[in-house]
Amino acid sequence: MFSRFTRNTLLFALGTIGAAALAAQGAPGANGAPPTTLPLKATRTHEFTTTKGTWISLDVSPDGQTIVFDMLGQLYTLPIGGGKATALTSGLPYNSQPRFSPDGKKIAFVSDRSGGDNVWTMSLDLKDTTQITKGNDNGYLSPEWTPDGKYIVASKSGGLGGAAKLWLYNVDGGNGINLMTAEPPTRKTVGAAFGKDGRYIWYAARTGDWQYNAVGPQYELWVYDRENGKSTQMSTRFGSGFRPALSPDGKLLVYATRYETKTGLRLRNLETQAEEWLAYPVQRDEMESRAPLDAYPGYSFTPDSKAIVVTYGGEIWRVPVDRSAPTKIPFTADVKMAMGPEVKFTYRVDTTTNFTAHQIRDLAPSPDGTKLAFTALDRVWVMDLPNGKPARVTGNEIGEYAPTWAPDSKSLAYVTWNDEKGGQIMRASWQPKKTAATITQLTQSPGLYSEIAWSPAGDRIVAVRAAARELQDAVGGFRGPAAADFIAVPANGGPATLIMPASGLGNPHFTSNPDRIYAYGRRDGLVSFRWDGTDMKYHLKVTGPLPPGAGGNGSPLTLDAGLVKRESRESIGGRAAQLFYGDDDDPAEPNPPTPPAASLVIMAPKGDQAIAMVGMDIYTVEVPQVGATAPTVSVANPANASVPVKKLNDVGGEFPAWSNDGRTVRWALANALWTYDLDRAKVVEDSLKTDAKVKAAAARDSAAKAKKDSTGAPAHAPAAKADSAKKEKPGYKPLEQRVVVTAVRDTPRGTVVLRGARAITMKGDEIIENADVLVRDNRIAAIGARGSVQVPAGARVIDVAGKTIMPGFVDTHYHPQWLIPSIHTNQVWQYLAELAYGTTTTRDPQTASTDFLSYEDRVETGEVVGPRIYTTGPGVFISENIRDLDHARTVLKKYSQYYDTKTLKMYMTGNRQQREWVIMAAKELGLMPTTEGGLDFKLNITHGTDGYPGIEHTLPITPKFDDVFQWYKGTQVTNSPTLIVEYGGPFGEGWFYQSENLIGDAKLKHFTHPEDFDAKVRRRGMGNAPGPAGFAVKEEYAMWQHAQDVAKTVAAGGRIGVGSHGQLQGLGMHWEIWLLQSGGLSTHDALKAATIVGAEAIGLATDVGSLEPGKMADILVLDRDPLADIRNTNSLSLVMKNGRLFDANTLDEVYPRQKKLPVQQWMTNAPDATAGIKP
Repeated sequence: MFSRFTRNTLLFALGTIGAAALAAQGAPGANGAPPTTLPLKATRTHEFTTTKGTWISLDVSPDGQTIVFDMLGQLYTLPIGGGKATALTSGLPYNSQPRFSPDGKKIAFVSDRSGGDNVWTMSLDLKDTTQITKGNDNGYLSPEWTPDGKYIVASKSGGLGGAAKLWLYNVDGGNGINLMTAEPPTRKTVGAAFGKDGRYIWYAARTGDWQYNAVGPQYELWVYDRENGKSTQMSTRFGSGFRPALSPDGKLLVYATRYETKTGLRLRNLETQAEEWLAYPVQRDEMESRAPLDAYPGYSFTPDSKAIVVTYGGEIWRVPVDRSAPTKIPFTADVKMAMGPEVKFTYRVDTTTNFTAHQIRDLAPSPDGTKLAFTALDRVWVMDLPNGKPARVTGNEIGEYAPTWAPDSKSLAYVTWNDEKGGQIMRASWQPKKTAATITQLTQSPGLYSEIAWSPAGDRIVAVRAAARELQDAVGGFRGPAAADFIAVPANGGPATLIMPASGLGNPHFTSNPDRIYAYGRRDGLVSFRWDGTDMKYHLKVTGPLPPGAGGNGSPLTLDAGLVKRESRESIGGRAAQLFYGDDDDPAEPNPPTPPAASLVIMAPKGDQAIAMVGMDIYTVEVPQVGATAPTVSVANPANASVPVKKLNDVGGEFPAWSNDGRTVRWALANALWTYDLDRAKVVEDSLKTDAKVKAAAARDSAAKAKKDSTGAPAHAPAAKADSAKKEKPGYKPLEQRVVVTAVRDTPRGTVVLRGARAITMKGDEIIENADVLVRDNRIAAIGARGSVQVPAGARVIDVAGKTIMPGFVDTHYHPQWLIPSIHTNQVWQYLAELAYGTTTTRDPQTASTDFLSYEDRVETGEVVGPRIYTTGPGVFISENIRDLDHARTVLKKYSQYYDTKTLKMYMTGNRQQREWVIMAAKELGLMPTTEGGLDFKLNITHGTDGYPGIEHTLPITPKFDDVFQWYKGTQVTNSPTLIVEYGGPFGEGWFYQSENLIGDAKLKHFTHPEDFDAKVRRRGMGNAPGPAGFAVKEEYAMWQHAQDVAKTVAAGGRIGVGSHGQLQGLGMHWEIWLLQSGGLSTHDALKAATIVGAEAIGLATDVGSLEPGKMADILVLDRDPLADIRNTNSLSLVMKNGRLFDANTLDEVYPRQKKLPVQQWMTNAPDATAGIKP
């Protein structure tokens, strides 16, 4: 979501602006064919006829005879009296917001046909189509002609939004002029309108791009004077003022505003300033989203100034300004909707007995270069280099992390973690041929230990230490302790010595000099200090590139509503992490963009260079000595860096580490290991340079000879050879290998029958009364009416008579918000809550980090109790700066070849061209992407037509009409609306917090970490939601209308999934089901959305989502029938996941084992003191 992953706004991690052009500029069209450079080709069409449209922007021709309007991304003309609409555009490009030129011969409009948004003009005879604005990395909306027809005024923003500004463009050429230079950077100015006098531009303005849980006013009207450059505010309504329109005679103003929960149009006499309502209610406005098509659809006065022509209710109306009866202008449009190829695949739940761990972490090469220690499955392992078989260092069943070698390469130190007891620093001898290592506890008191390094002298270990309670009290989004220290621990054990407070520094390490400790923090950069914390020296700062589009008219933002906490520690142990603004940073007021600091910098053993990790890119950087102040080196363009910089990886990487001699760099991604030999790379590069010089000299000789002989190769031949060489990509390639750590998958054994319940199978509309469900091991072996299923002898029979059974829920948009990174908890409280409330399969669309790989592995082994864990992995953001289709393939390899997610989240990756490259690469690689909705209706429509199989979050415009419902039907995109954090209105969760007795919900309190429970249930407001609103009356919630749209979507043949967003772990899934059903969706369809439709959406319907033979045994037993009352979904008595049956109120396993869930540390942390006021 545009979340506090936006609200703390997904600063789109670290990216490359790149100098390469993203798309060729469109040339004027010939024979009426508008130019397009979009790479995707339409392979499907969906045809329908409609008499209503969603969010129709229109204009009336100067002669009053014709209406031009947009619908679903195409332009149409219509006689002023109504009738058959004539299409002006077609195909995949999205065209919108048309406006007639003053002479009536052309229209201006916004189109992405060049690869990104631009303002275009088109002659009505279709003989001349001209691109007015340039580039593909900006957003444009609401173009309007000046009265003299020489200029067009449009609002321009960054490609993903931001505070748009009014720009003036000459129709004959030029780059345009920003009219709003005197306005604050955060001021958004949209909806330019002219009256009779071209001197004045009316517009609407607000602070920032949008606001979650918005409170009024959001917009007000302003007038810009083109003579003196000053703006004057012209409205002060609580309901806001936006989308102004002026009469041709200059006497009247109409604008949109909100009154209570509905939008209306106000009429102002500009001579007397008197106002009255002209129309109410009309189309609901877009004040509570990013409004990429403005806050209200475009409309127009008739040339005689006696009426406006406007859309509401999906229809076009003529509304007289004398307040006499309006007249409908009926239209019929034959729509031929072009779509890209379908991108859908079928995957299977992996049930093999053994599997390979998906991630290795915390790489630590031994000083003698013969071994590599690392963490996998949250245990420390060692393998012989280059390709030995990994082996556990200990046999202990406790979390083990961050190994570091003794200088003699014979022992390791590492940190442990236990949820109840905290952690320690341990030492183990490495004896691969012996059955057990000698293990010594080095620290004397438990704590949260991390990031340890062994001194080259061998006598001490440096570590970062914090209180264990910091991790024990963490509920998610933990980015390190608030208070941490650097300590020294004797290598043989003993009291720890305080070195100094960490103060934002981390990742302590050494060069060959044992007297100085190096550390890194984003604020201070790479520093070093003595063992007593004195003599601090500053060595290096490294920055990455700004995300594309940052700067200009406001930074591009990221949005997954309400997710992320402040990152309190500046560096996080070598793992890649997204960067976010803090909780007190409102995306409505973005800070001026600055290049992001590297997430990690590690000095080389000789102190001459350093590894820098920027996002998931790894570089070596020479470290110059320039004085007391650390130099700042940008790696945005290594070729032009201030010191030698080399990018080492292509696909991505984490956990980089130097060899002891400083000549080799290793890193990991998932379970792959790369080894980069700096010396060998230099030999290869020098050879290529020499080869290039020889070829250049030969080319010069050949050219001279050709000139002398007046003969020679065609001019294009050398270029062709260069292109061929580029495709071959010669050069050094680091060694890549897979590290195989084998784990055993948890698989129950036994046969059981659930007997006597009413079974809602989700196989169509099938319902089996008094059913027998036979489960063998972890799959459903048979299901049918009692007596029709052959039950094997010895099978256990569990009586569930009078109850209802159904498949486990499939949460298509689940966030644990978030998993604890680096040092992982033994049990994940969020997973317990999800399973206890019946969610047996989750798909997390945007994990922020790669820790999910290790958590997923531990769920698979049964060490962690929880639902099935599927994720997209970290989102594919604009920071990737996708250059072409081949680059998209490279980026997506992380997901297809390494993470093995089967899916990814295309998180507003860039302009239309870039987004199409991603979906094209995804189809080639067998990936099913989903997308970020981004509070952007226009973006959502293009996602569906381009073939993306999923869209996350609400399409914010409501109500929707037949065109959009047909779009759902034609594209077959699955939308997970997440009404619980709806786009376009207050978050739906707020209604439940104020209407439900959550304090008295014993189960909720039992499975919710008290820190999370108190923050969400006891008090709410500015501290909890991305926006300021902590309360709204029932009718203020737009989710009720969105729920009606959901019902109509399903009725039309569209697809809706259920995503809880992890807003309230466990129970939130039920809230979302209830909300989706509240608009008229049948209870059965609501349950299908929560099960089989969700399974289909993530490609797993062969194994989950319904009760059928051969499918996984994920089964819910409910005390009451949810078909009779949808709120009965929350009457669970038993939950079966993967054949293991749990008591839904305790998660004690009742079959096939009798095993109580251990009491979790956070369940018993209520105050317990002898002193204090007693009853």
